Amino acid sequence: MDQPAVYEERMQSEPSLASEHVDTPNQKATWRDYWQLCKPGIITSNLMTAFIGLWLAAAGTLQLALTINTLLGTALVIASGAALNNYWDRDIDTKMKRTKNRAVATGKITPRTALLFGLSLLVIGLLILTVLVNPLAAVWSLIGHVFYVLIYTPMKRVSSLNTVVGAISGATPPVIGWVAVTGRVDMGAWLLFLIIFIWQMPHFLSLAMMKVEEYGNAGLPMLPNVKGFEETKRQMFLWTGALVPASLLLFFHGNVGYIYLITALVLGVVYLVELFKGFHTKDDMAWARKLFGYSLIYLTAMCAAMFISAIQF
Repeated sequence: MDQPAVYEERMQSEPSLASEHVDTPNQKATWRDYWQLCKPGIITSNLMTAFIGLWLAAAGTLQLALTINTLLGTALVIASGAALNNYWDRDIDTKMKRTKNRAVATGKITPRTALLFGLSLLVIGLLILTVLVNPLAAVWSLIGHVFYVLIYTPMKRVSSLNTVVGAISGATPPVIGWVAVTGRVDMGAWLLFLIIFIWQMPHFLSLAMMKVEEYGNAGLPMLPNVKGFEETKRQMFLWTGALVPASLLLFFHGNVGYIYLITALVLGVVYLVELFKGFHTKDDMAWARKLFGYSLIYLTAMCAAMFISAIQF
């Protein structure tokens, strides 16, 4: 499927309050609904990169209290962003299969409750980071939050560049971890930011290919819907072409050794080979699913290599 889907409907940047769902007696929210409102999968993946930032900045020697406070504060700020994203996206969530059962979309949690819940998590998370870690860590967490909630979330309704903006938010956790230890943004922090930022592009573009019909039904101008699969594949390949040298630069500034260097090189080459195969595939969806899975393997393996390599550095 190389032709872009027709983008017929432009969603309003703010959902109408008249379309809000109303709680009913047989639709009471549970703690699981609030847990899902926080998008635990996103919290987990972001905490993994935040921990790597902590670990590399400390050269493999961490203070327990600092680590716990940093991860807790970061988790709460990320959970806040997820809850507020659910609040803003409640209208389009009802139009996509993978999001239609979210608690705000179904009415189990009212929009006002989600809004207050998200803001409360933000305040608590920022206080923990400011008081128990350092103000710079709080600033970086707020930067990520602002990009995710106030820029990325409304932007995805109007421009395919939303993926780039969202990647800025997703790249802040390792910087939070780094500055929690050092109190400054060193070259290692910037390289971690760059690696995670670039990694998100082929990762989320492959997801956009897999969900192209759902995004089309919701009226969201994701790159595969606007430019088609061939342009999406080309951009995925180019982004990954930049990811490989960026990942190798960490060897010189990130307190990592040769285990990391070899791992990054091998994983990067394999990534490029798999992406190149996409230009000749006859089954775009199967290829996109494979690349999405590999992107997760890549991130996990890279973080593991950073962890192990820093011990032996």
